Amino acid sequence: MTTTTLTPEIGRSTLPFVDPFHPDRPLNVNVYRPADHGPDDPVVIVQHGMLRNGDEYRDFWIPAAEEHRILIAAPTFSNEHFPNAESYNNGLVVEGDGSVRPAEKWLYAVPARVFAALRRGGVTRRTKAHLYGHSAGGQFAHRLLATQSHEPFEAVAAANPGWYTLPTLQRSFPEGLGGLGLDESAIARWFAYPMHIFAGDQDTSTDDPNLPAQAEALGQGPHRYARAHFVYDFARREAERLGLPFNWTLIRIAGVGHDGAAMSRAAAAYWFEGRIPPTDELVSAEAGAL
Repeated sequence: MTTTTLTPEIGRSTLPFVDPFHPDRPLNVNVYRPADHGPDDPVVIVQHGMLRNGDEYRDFWIPAAEEHRILIAAPTFSNEHFPNAESYNNGLVVEGDGSVRPAEKWLYAVPARVFAALRRGGVTRRTKAHLYGHSAGGQFAHRLLATQSHEPFEAVAAANPGWYTLPTLQRSFPEGLGGLGLDESAIARWFAYPMHIFAGDQDTSTDDPNLPAQAEALGQGPHRYARAHFVYDFARREAERLGLPFNWTLIRIAGVGHDGAAMSRAAAAYWFEGRIPPTDELVSAEAGAL
């Protein structure tokens, strides 16, 4: 089984990555490495949106990377090799015939393997990375937490997902976690993790053609901002019913809509400066890419 090593140069780079469980589906990892980044400085894995634009999402993080000496790595899942929501947002979990793929083939394991490749490349000694995803990447990020080991990640944020997998075994994936071979201990682990849900309070379009509109998604609310509140309230009530610790945080980002650049700035400031900047500091002249 081939093992990829990633050793990015200083500045921007795009490196090929072959996941051992998907050798016929090559990825690129778009990386930014500040000149003064050291092996003990932070690493942020960034999950792009539905445009499969990891290069743009990497670039959204460059100002924070320079200020805080962060290594940015954005695995990019192309439409060619990972078409449609089933092959990215939904993680290649379910086959076309409805059967569930072996867990090691779920795409949600890829970010941890990218981080391991950076460690093998010698650019980081960190044992844990931050993980940030926006829009379709936010769907990816929270489903990763629901189904994978949390050990590689010191912080995870899902920003403006179009809809959510609910922490229940009573509904089939991707609406819930039923049918995947998981048990209630997986839900307990997910509740216990301090997941950050970033919700732009202007992300309220109901006619966005990229807004998931299947019945299960509409049942969570008319738009992305409402759906963030729905999943948080659902999870909080379910954790209380089961008597389980609940450590999620719902973070309202005032004045921001479905703007990948602005939400990236918000997450960077929250994680590395302990603050949410005011709207005028977050919102760029043009809305960021999906």
